[in-house]
Amino acid sequence: MNRALSPADYREPTLAEDGGAYSAAPAGPGGMTRDVPMIREYLIILGRRKWIILAIVAISLLVGLVATLLMTPQFTAASRIEISRQQQRVTNVEGLEQSDRTFDAEFYDTQYELLRARSVAERVAEELRLANNFQFFAAHGIDPETTEWLGSPDAAPSRETLATREDAAVGLLLGHVNIAPIARSALVDIAYTSADPTIAASVANEWATQFMTDSMERRFASTADAREYLERRLAELRQRVEESQTQLVNYANDKDIVVLDRVEEDGRTVSTPTLVQANLQAMNSALAEATQQRLELEARAGAARGTNADLVNSSTVNTLRQRRSDLEAEYARLMVQFEPGYPAARALQDQIQSLDQAIAREEGRVRQSTQSDYQAAVQREANLRSRVEDLTQRLSLQERDRIQYNIFQNEVDTNRELYDGLLQRYKEIGVAGVAANNIALVDRAQVPGAPSSPNLPLNLLVALFGGMVLSGLAVFALEQFDEGIRDPSQITPLTGLPLLGAIPVTDENVEVAELVQDAKSEVSEAYLTVRSNLAFSTDHGVPKSLMVTSTRPAEGKSTSAFALATVLARTGKRVILIDADMRSPSVHGLFGIKNDVGFSSFLTGQNDITSLLRETDIANLSLMTAGRTPPSAAELLSGDRAHELIELLTQRFDHVVVDAPPLLGLADSPLLAQAVEGVVYVIEAKGVAARGINLSLDRLRNNNANLLGGIFTKFTGSSVEGYGYGYGYGYGLRYGAEDEVA
Repeated sequence: MNRALSPADYREPTLAEDGGAYSAAPAGPGGMTRDVPMIREYLIILGRRKWIILAIVAISLLVGLVATLLMTPQFTAASRIEISRQQQRVTNVEGLEQSDRTFDAEFYDTQYELLRARSVAERVAEELRLANNFQFFAAHGIDPETTEWLGSPDAAPSRETLATREDAAVGLLLGHVNIAPIARSALVDIAYTSADPTIAASVANEWATQFMTDSMERRFASTADAREYLERRLAELRQRVEESQTQLVNYANDKDIVVLDRVEEDGRTVSTPTLVQANLQAMNSALAEATQQRLELEARAGAARGTNADLVNSSTVNTLRQRRSDLEAEYARLMVQFEPGYPAARALQDQIQSLDQAIAREEGRVRQSTQSDYQAAVQREANLRSRVEDLTQRLSLQERDRIQYNIFQNEVDTNRELYDGLLQRYKEIGVAGVAANNIALVDRAQVPGAPSSPNLPLNLLVALFGGMVLSGLAVFALEQFDEGIRDPSQITPLTGLPLLGAIPVTDENVEVAELVQDAKSEVSEAYLTVRSNLAFSTDHGVPKSLMVTSTRPAEGKSTSAFALATVLARTGKRVILIDADMRSPSVHGLFGIKNDVGFSSFLTGQNDITSLLRETDIANLSLMTAGRTPPSAAELLSGDRAHELIELLTQRFDHVVVDAPPLLGLADSPLLAQAVEGVVYVIEAKGVAARGINLSLDRLRNNNANLLGGIFTKFTGSSVEGYGYGYGYGYGLRYGAEDEVA
């Protein structure tokens, strides 16, 4: 049987079929809707938010310009020093030690941090007497006349005031100095920035001088007494290490303790596996594997009756069974037409019996093989278990001896650790004070002739970058809050519904009913596309009964129901339009008919359908209004009356179109969906968020509703050109319009 075609298979109807109808979503290869390229989608978003982006960037540039003009000019002076490796060899012996690049990185990182140390800043402030230099504070934006904690320049400061000035001066020095190492070199620039160029140069030079002085003072801090004390302690520890090692080796030989490997961490032995332990571990692993293998074979052997894993995995058995299933299927097909004595049927029965015998022989062979493997696994497990028990007894005896062995081992580790630590310290003290100064002044800072900041081009560039970032964040936030579907191509990816058509937005001053009845209008052409796509939704064409609903009110649901009924009636079909929105009926207003009796009347027990039907001005189109609003519409729809009404009307009309209430917060539409052949879902452009639409669709799917597709209403087509999919076909200058004008 051929598969029923869906709107996803035929997305674009032909002009001959639809009379030049608007194509809602051009099809890509294979008839599927093409996805919007990601980059092009981003360009569409940028074009839609361009004024917000331009405004934020312009404000950022203006703020950057104003801030630059209001800044005080700053001058930067820099001195340059060279820092060599701290540990330089006194003798010229090559090959005793290798270059340690890790040490180089740690050494230079340490020097850079020492250059930024507070102690250096305190020495600079003390040497230059910055605590009493009011010009220094003024160069950093602190007005001596308005700052109370600076005190008066004409009077001697108190101890508290002087301490406050010194702390402030040190803080200003640390906040305005910049230590800039030159890449792949031992050179470092010491740059200082202030509003006074003279102060900037003097601080940069003094900083380099005080750092060199501080480094030299730290270098010559060792004493001779420490060296003599360490020499005596090293001799004592060396003897203790030798004695403890000798004691450890003798004990191991006496107790036959063979250590295969020694694992040390921080100079201490943390694991010393013996030969017995290694053998036991290997045998225990082999025993575990043998036990696991025996259990698996035992389970397989125990399944002698029925189908076990070997039989399931046997390709021969599976092939024979598959052949037997094929023959049984062929025999069943022949029995539909012939008697069991038919020659072909008897031949098939003989083949089936032969296959049954072959399957039985193969299953017996597989089961016998499983039993043999199981017996071998049992014997192997017993042998390994015996060897493990023997090694366990030997290890138990050896573990008691290892208690004393570990005591000797810990003593060796402790003595060696003490000896190594003192020896390292002895070497460090021995070379302290011997090396030459490793820091040299390369260039002195000069008084700068031009300010280093503010930099107008750089500030504007930063402001431009900041404005772009802020505008990007703003656009991202706006797009997150604006989750409505904007383009027909988003319907299927976001909701899973086939797109039936896109309906253009209409002028508020024009009645939609007039546009629908005008066969040459854009709206009418769009609904012709919907009708054409509905013809592919079932194997018998347009569904006999369908329901039109939406997520919330005012999305074009009632208009779409009216338009579909009108378009179907225009093709010569007898159509009945039912206004099932008993809570807020509106279809009767499109025809100018009173809403006194109708759908609710039948649900409450009135069986005379003829009295409930109204003729309309549109040929072949009848109407059943909603009727009076009942106290509980959901209770009326929960019975079988709605389903009974649809069945009666499908016998009298070719198509039944039901205008159902919206889904949001109501239970009417899911109940009505069970009575119709399919559901058409209306989605408003830039309306309900995709997640809200999917929640409503889930309610329909949970009630086993047949979702035929979605209609995209109130589409402006403003983003069509950006997507390049040609949604404007039929929305502006329609095909054939020039001929009409001519």
